[in-house]
Order: sequence, then structure tokens, then C-alpha cells
Amino acid sequence: MADNARAKRLADLIREVVAKKLQRGIKDPRLGTHITITDTRVTGDLREATVFYTVYGDDEQRAEAAAGLESAKGILRSAVGTAAGVKFTPTLTFVADALPDTAKTIEDLLDKARQSDEKVREVSAGAAYAGDADPYKKPGEDDEDDASE
Repeated sequence: MADNARAKRLADLIREVVAKKLQRGIKDPRLGTHITITDTRVTGDLREATVFYTVYGDDEQRAEAAAGLESAKGILRSAVGTAAGVKFTPTLTFVADALPDTAKTIEDLLDKARQSDEKVREVSAGAAYAGDADPYKKPGEDDEDDASE
């Protein structure tokens, strides 16, 4: 349990250090303000860290950001090592976070469902029941039908 807490603390520290360094310390034009560090995960042995990021922009900007992060990996790892003060600084792996794309897909599907519901509402607005308004028999009605036969 202590190892998990330590890995979590280190992951939080890595996320903060990388975000601050990207914001202020790296002069690479590919790493502009359109990159957001969303999550960081560290293995149990504290040797490897995966940093998840999102890039707001088109595919070209995403590719440039990935290349910029890859080239700045050494500087970022050095900054993490300085801040963490651990014996072995974890290696950093940058992974584009798919969460925004997934959220957009879900939003698009929900919009389609809302439009479909609205069409059904419009079609059924002037509709009448196919049979009686109340198709269920009441307890007393069965006796009346049997008595008339």
C-alpha cells in the first residue's frame, strides 16, 4: 500500500513539473499553450512514468506537439529528477490522451439521439390512440359482458 501511495505522489509531482516546464521553461515553438497534461501514471517500481496529454488543434498540431515532447523528453526528465530528489528518475513516455476525442464522439451520438427524439415528438403530436383511450378492462366490465350473453 505504501508503494502505491508513493507512486501516486510521484505521478502527481511529475504531472505538475512537466506542466510548469512546458509552460515556462521550454522555448520549442511546437510546444505552445495548446498542450495540456491530463494525467500521469508511474509503475510500482517507480522506474517508468507515462504522461498523458491533449492537444487542442488539428492533426498537424498534434503531430508537431508529439515531436516537440519527444525532443524535450531529456529536459523534462531532468526537471523531474531535480524536483523529485529520487535515486532513479523515471523514464518519461508521452501518450496522447484519447479522452477529448471519445467525449466528442459521445456528444455527437447524444445529439443524434436528441434529434431523433424530437422527430418522434413532432410526428406523435397530433396522433390519436389506435383503439380505445383506455384499453384495459375494469373488474365490473367482465360481469356485464357475461350477463348479456
